[in-house]
Parts: sequence; C-alpha cells; structure tokens
Amino acid sequence: MNRPAELSEETGDNGAVLRLSGNLSVSCLGELPSRLDAIEGPVKTLDMSDVDHIDTIGAWTIHRFVARVDARIEGASDDATRLIEEVNKVDEPVAIRPDRTPPFQRVLGEIGDATITAGQTLLGLLGFFGATLVTAWTLIRHPRRIRVNAVVQRFEVVGVSALAIIGLMSFLIGIVIAQQGSVQLRQFGMEVLTINLVGRLTFRELGVLMTAIMVAGRSGSAFAAQLGTMKLTEEIDAMRTIGVSPMEALVMPRVTAAVVMMPLLGFYSSIVAIIGGGFLCAVSLDIPPITFIQRLREVVPITDLWVGLIKAPVFGLIIAISGCFQGLQVKANAEEVGLRTTSAVVQAIFLVIVIDAFFAVFFTWVGWN
Repeated sequence: MNRPAELSEETGDNGAVLRLSGNLSVSCLGELPSRLDAIEGPVKTLDMSDVDHIDTIGAWTIHRFVARVDARIEGASDDATRLIEEVNKVDEPVAIRPDRTPPFQRVLGEIGDATITAGQTLLGLLGFFGATLVTAWTLIRHPRRIRVNAVVQRFEVVGVSALAIIGLMSFLIGIVIAQQGSVQLRQFGMEVLTINLVGRLTFRELGVLMTAIMVAGRSGSAFAAQLGTMKLTEEIDAMRTIGVSPMEALVMPRVTAAVVMMPLLGFYSSIVAIIGGGFLCAVSLDIPPITFIQRLREVVPITDLWVGLIKAPVFGLIIAISGCFQGLQVKANAEEVGLRTTSAVVQAIFLVIVIDAFFAVFFTWVGWN
C-alpha cells in the first residue's frame, strides 16, 4: 500500500533534523514540496531511512531543498542515492540565449575550424590515395580480379556520354578565345596571331583544364553520390561481409575509367576548340581554313600536345579519388550525400587547378615553354 509522503521535524542544538517517510513519488507527494519550501531555518540532517519509494520528481524535490538549506542526507537507499546524484548532475543553468562572441574571436574560430577540417581532409585523401595504389598493385599481380565489365561501363559513363557536352563547350570556348584575342590584337594589326593564341592556349592549358572541370562536375559528383548512397544503405558493409573488397569492386573501375578517358577527352576537347577558333577566324577575320591549319603547324610545338596529354591522366586520378573518397565518408543521413557530393566537386576542381599550376612551373623549368 502506498503511504503518502510525510514530513516530521525535530529541533537539535545545531539545527533542525527532518525525517521523511512514505512514498516520494509524484502521485503521493501531496503538499510536501510546499512544506519544504516554507522551511527557512538551518537544517542539519534530512533523514530518509523510512522512505518506501522515490521517483525523479521526488528526487528533484529533495535535491532542490538540500541545495537551498545545505543539509546532509542520511539513511537513503542505494537507489534513492543514485537517483538524487543523477538529478544533481543535470541541474545546470541553461542560457536562453547563447553568450555573445566577439566578431574577431568568432572569425578566428571559424578560420581555425576550416584549417583543421582541411588538414584532416588532406590526410584522408593521402591515405585513400595510398589505398588506391595498393589495390592497383594487387590487381596488377592478379589480373583475374579485375572487373572488366564494370570498367567498360564506367568508360561509357565517363567518356562516351560526355562527348556531346564537352564538344559543345570546347567549340564555344574556341570561338570565345579567338574572338576576344582578335579584338585585342586588332589594335596592333596582328589579327593573324589569333591562330597562335588559340592553338597554344587550347593544346597546352584550356583543352585539358576545362575538360577536367566538366568531368569533375559531371562524373566526380556522380561517383560521390553513388558511393554515398551505397554507404547510407549499408550496401558497402554488406559487400565487406561477403568478402568483396569495395576498393576493387567500386573504386578501381571508376579510377581506371577516369585515368584512361581523360587524355582522350582532353585531346578531343582541344581539337574541337581548334575547330571553333578556326570557324571564327574564317567568318570574322577572313583567314581561310588551309591558312589556319598551316599556321598552327608552324607555331604550335609538339611539346604543347605532350603537356596536355601528361596532365590529363593526373587530373583524372584526382577527380576519381576525390569523388570516391567523399562518397565513402557519408554517414548518418541523406543530407550527407548532398554535402559530400558538393565537397567532391569543389575539392576536385581546387586540386586540379593547384596541380595545373605546379605543372606550369615544372614544364617551364624543363624548357617546354
């Protein structure tokens, strides 16, 4: 039978001694909280040896009273003691409004957080790159483990399906380069040098660079979204459970396709951009196609072609690794898929431009100007 909560008071030399009895649950507390609030004098001890049961509300009532009068609890059972201790742990002031942070401190904190995130991402990419190299060496040693069908399917997705958009983009870029270059060179009566500008800039830089940006936005984002969705639905964990390596089955076909197709797409983009530049030269500058081609052969060294073809597979490797790495980092919810996909595209484009700058310095240093 549940006894209602009772309170009795005894007066001692050093203060009052309160004795609690009965059931200290919310249904039996009755007027006990108000009676405790009415006690103002010093309280030495709160005796709970005769308490039958206590719940969270009762523990909170006891904790609040003890904290106010600085009394000592005696005779409480182990369960009651643990419950009062847990209530004591969560009795923390909660700010309705967060403390105002000075603008400089807030900006400095954001810069620090961004720096830490960038460092962690860089270390993760380096580790993932190492895992990719290890997997590639394993497949070279055991060619039968190469998934040819998956690689061919990625060839189609990365390369063949991208021909139309890359071709259109490259043709328009060739026209823009020729048009803007001719406008500036016309001031010096040197419109014929537009051919030099289109040829060298396209083969050496823009053909491969713009192709890499298009592939990063098109295929790199697809890699991240596909692997992120598989990670979210635990398909990758299931593959590991049945003994299939995700690096071999998912990552390597994508990396192989990007590395192999990027030189082909870069060369294709350069040729189409040259056609676009030749088209504008023929229409706007009255330079016949045969003159355009002859001039190209004279002014564009073969090293410009090698520069583009050397950079292309490196760009493809960066795009594939960034997309796959970000896809495999997806956790918790579907929002992560979108965030990681965005990160994959931004990261790939940033790294491509950084590596392109290093290549520019390197090829100048070796004499391929």
